[in-house]
Amino acid sequence: MPPAPGDHEARRRDVSEAVWRVLAERGFGQLTLRAVAAELGASTGMLTHYFPAKRDLVRYAHSVAEERTLATLYRDLDVTGLAALRAYLLDVLSLTPQAVAMNRVWVSFWDAAIGDPELAATETARYERWRAKLRPHVVAAVGNGEIPPDRQVDDVVASAAALTHGLVVQALFDPDRFPPDRQIQLIDDYLRTLTCPSTTESPKRRATRPATDTPTP
Repeated sequence: MPPAPGDHEARRRDVSEAVWRVLAERGFGQLTLRAVAAELGASTGMLTHYFPAKRDLVRYAHSVAEERTLATLYRDLDVTGLAALRAYLLDVLSLTPQAVAMNRVWVSFWDAAIGDPELAATETARYERWRAKLRPHVVAAVGNGEIPPDRQVDDVVASAAALTHGLVVQALFDPDRFPPDRQIQLIDDYLRTLTCPSTTESPKRRATRPATDTPTP
């Protein structure tokens, strides 16, 4: 007799929790049916009902990680512009034990995604969604006069995302050198640079500079 729908959903939630604990403690590389079964206190035979193959387990683990990410990130804010951009960037950093666990999961997933075109596509889409979430706040910051209009919005979004994830990796591997307060300081230092006019000189302006210009020794 098959389990009642409520029992099935409860068991699925238990499996999700076990998958998450394995991910947070060991990463995607050590995610196996045996490890999840041990965490759950069940047999691997029971788990094959949910995941016939390791590939199915990895994809499910990705969906669990994505669900937990969405539950902690992308929250609605009552601020806009640079303040909102700052809040979203800080949400990604390893500032709490929960955030450290989340980041350990995603960084460990990159290895699996690099070798799997389907997983790589889901990761590409995830980054696109995150940049799309940041973009309106950069646009608002330009509109508010917080960021000079000569800044390219997409470049600001890309650099903000790159800096933040770079800090994530460094904090995971060298937490003593990148404690939470330093991570926040580096983000704030970066945001202050955005309030200055761009130092990139346009090709048109370079072409019209006097020929007598000489480099500064």
